Amino acid sequence: MNILVTGAAGFIGSHLCEKLLENEHFTVIGVDQFIGPTSIQIKNKNLEPLLNHPRFHFQQKDLYITDLKGLLSDIDIVFHLAGIPGVRTSWGTDFEPYVQNNILVTQRLLEALKNSSIKKFVYASTSSVYGQKNGKVKENMLPEPLSPYGVTKLAGEHLCRLYEKSFGIPVVILRFFTVYGPRQRSDMAFHIFIKQLLQDQPITVFGDGTQSRDFTYIDDCVNGIISAINNDQAKGKTFNIGGLERASVNEVIQLLEQITGKKATIQHQPKVHGEPKHTYADITLAKNILGYHPVVSLKEGLMKEILYIQDIIKEGKA
Repeated sequence: MNILVTGAAGFIGSHLCEKLLENEHFTVIGVDQFIGPTSIQIKNKNLEPLLNHPRFHFQQKDLYITDLKGLLSDIDIVFHLAGIPGVRTSWGTDFEPYVQNNILVTQRLLEALKNSSIKKFVYASTSSVYGQKNGKVKENMLPEPLSPYGVTKLAGEHLCRLYEKSFGIPVVILRFFTVYGPRQRSDMAFHIFIKQLLQDQPITVFGDGTQSRDFTYIDDCVNGIISAINNDQAKGKTFNIGGLERASVNEVIQLLEQITGKKATIQHQPKVHGEPKHTYADITLAKNILGYHPVVSLKEGLMKEILYIQDIIKEGKA
C-alpha cells in the first residue's frame, strides 16, 4: 500500500511517517514545502530518522504548483497534514499564505483525486473550527471559528465534504486538540514555556492563565490518525481527536516547575485575539468508531517533551 503524507517534515507528519513505516506493507511518500513557523533546521532534524528507510521517499514540493496527477498516480491513501498553522499569525496581510496553503492546496488535491481509486483521504483539521463553546464539544456542534486560521481549516473541511458527496472521494476529517510532545512546533505554548524555564527566562502568559486546553500527546494523536485507514465506517465522518487530560495554563506551568525543579517567573501579556478561553473534546465518536483511546498522561508527555527540548538546546537548534 502506497501512502502519501503531506507535511511530512512537520511535528505530526514526521511522527506519523515513522509509525506508518512500522508496518512492512506500507510504502510512505512524504512531501513538505519547508514553510511555516518551524525552521528548516528543525524540519531536517525531524526527517533524519526517515531518510535512510528503504520504504520512505521524500519530495520537497509546493503542492500549489506541483503536478498532482503524477504525484498521486499510484497512491492508495492520502494523509493531508500540510498547511500553515497558527492562530496569532493569521490576521491582516499574513492571511494570504493561509488561503493558498490551507484552502487552495486542499482543493487542488481533491480535484486531482476525482477519478482516482483512492481508498481514503484523511484531512487534518483543528479544534479551532469550533470557536468558543461551553463544556465538551461534539462534532455536530456549529463551527464558529474565532480566527482567520480556523476559517481556512473549516473551508478545507467543507471542500472535503463537497468532493465526498459529489465525486465519492472517501474522506475522513480529524479535528486535533492541542497536540504536544517531542518535535512540537517552536511557536506553541508548551515548547515556549519549557525553553524559557530551562533557560531561566521569564515565562510569557497571555491573559490570566486560567484558560484551559484539551491536550493530546503526539503518540495518541498518531494512533488516532492511523485508525482511520482500514475503517469503512469512518468514511464521510468527522472526529475529534482529544487527549487524556485537560489543564489550565497555570496548572501546566506548576507541573513544569514540579518536573524540572525550577521556579517560573511569569510575565502576563494581554490575551490574544482569536483564541477560545477553553477547549474540551468529546471523543465518544472516535472511541466508538475508530477505537481511539488516548493513554498518555499530561505529566508523562511533558517529561518527554522536556527531554527533547533539552537536546535541541544542547545542539543549538532550539
